Amino acid sequence: MENAAGSFDPKSKLAVLAKRAKVHDFDMLIEKCTQLYQILCIANEQVNLTRIDSEEGFWIKHVADSLMLGVAFPDLTKVRLRVGDIGCGAGFPSLVLAMAYPNWQISAIDSVGKKTAFVESAAVGLELKNLEVINGRTREMGHKAMYQKKFDLLTARAVGVIPTIYADARRLIADHGRWIFYKTPEQAAQELETLRNNPPPGARLRWQATAVEELPDEAGSRLFVHARS
Repeated sequence: MENAAGSFDPKSKLAVLAKRAKVHDFDMLIEKCTQLYQILCIANEQVNLTRIDSEEGFWIKHVADSLMLGVAFPDLTKVRLRVGDIGCGAGFPSLVLAMAYPNWQISAIDSVGKKTAFVESAAVGLELKNLEVINGRTREMGHKAMYQKKFDLLTARAVGVIPTIYADARRLIADHGRWIFYKTPEQAAQELETLRNNPPPGARLRWQATAVEELPDEAGSRLFVHARS
């Protein structure tokens, strides 16, 4: 959607979704994500961090998609959580979740130094006090006492398959913690079948899928595969 000035108007497109996602301060989210878009465009000219095909693509495919976790699990947005974003890439969903839910303490985790360096720099520039960056691999982190049972919620978006992520990160999840993975319906169907037929060793989790939700502007479908430890 183009406004009179000829640029994409994120407020009109994301207002309903943000309300459903229980975003703490919608105006602040728009302001900071506008800054993030500018920061990301500049950084992408120097280092290939993530694919941004347009301003609209940034808002819908990255910001809106990141917020879908709040749409699927609105009750979680009301409580204090220690959240780990595995394979955070350029900061989606971790940067957006930190803006939307100040009661969450977000840890953006990635093994690629250029990506964690960007997320850390962006978090400082955006004054996100509830986000830390960890440059490392979850399998190695699991052998360090400081990370064991650290997170109430572990999530991942557009990275890896659930059995592998679970096997690598299982030591990081707190007792009764939540696993919530961003998936497309096609990915969910395939991975749930794998989890049923060949569950990860030692895992007695009941994996489920949420209802399918549509992104604005028919940009795609999103659901979550989730379980409780």
